[in-house]
Amino acid sequence: MKRLIINADDLGADEARNAGIFEGIEAGTVTSASILPNGPALQDALKRIHAGSFRNVSWGAHLNLSEGKPVSTGTSLLLGPDGAFWGKASSRRLLMRREDRGLEAEIAKEIDAQITLLETSGIPLSHLDGHQHVHVFPAVLKVALQAAQRHHIPWIRIPDEPESSSSDFSLPLPLNEEARLFSGLGHTARSMISGSGLYTTDHFRGLYLKGRLSVQGLQSALRVLPDGLTELMVHPGRFVENPPETPYSGFSTVEREQELETLLNAKLRFILEKMEIILTPFPESPN
Repeated sequence: MKRLIINADDLGADEARNAGIFEGIEAGTVTSASILPNGPALQDALKRIHAGSFRNVSWGAHLNLSEGKPVSTGTSLLLGPDGAFWGKASSRRLLMRREDRGLEAEIAKEIDAQITLLETSGIPLSHLDGHQHVHVFPAVLKVALQAAQRHHIPWIRIPDEPESSSSDFSLPLPLNEEARLFSGLGHTARSMISGSGLYTTDHFRGLYLKGRLSVQGLQSALRVLPDGLTELMVHPGRFVENPPETPYSGFSTVEREQELETLLNAKLRFILEKMEIILTPFPESPN
């Protein structure tokens, strides 16, 4: 049996991203979403969740340690001179550190604050993942696992995707190297899940479809989807022309709208039915 979670990342980044994600949810093709705790449009996202009746949708914490402002106070190592996270490249280098107790303490404090913020809003959290997959970086992984256990979040994302999963198409070299980095960190992280009491999906897809999600590309990836439970990461949203300059300016682009149109395409439902792939949110347990 093939079961597929289609999870939209970055809910709360801006209102255009929120609008796109909820269009996918209402169409029945987005079955799960990860909420950005420090996103500028977090309150809009929470309002939409509380206003709807989403029985077959799961919600998760999309931990952010790389962009925007922190949720906790008293943080220093994670932040640049402007009081915001260091940004994509610098944060990656920082989070690759091992056995840095001071850094790990700050990460634990910030992660706890981000999860608590979502919990106190009344949103039940089924899963935990990371913006730009920060949760599987060496300085973060152990802390993230402990936070999931402490907050009783049953599922955690492990982004270990074989490059051959979308072999019909090729990514630009920088994106391909990025995908390999995340997948390698995910592969290492999977071995740490055993015995933790946490669940992860059997398979993960989406790294090699980033920025090029189309009906044809998705069909190619689904054609070789293995049996079991798979999480497919997507980034749908509506395009915003001339957005304000913020760390989230690039979140609502033409590529995001193209992803959304793919997920809204009637052909996708036909493909899923023909391939006997069952859409599902994150379940209560793997079975």
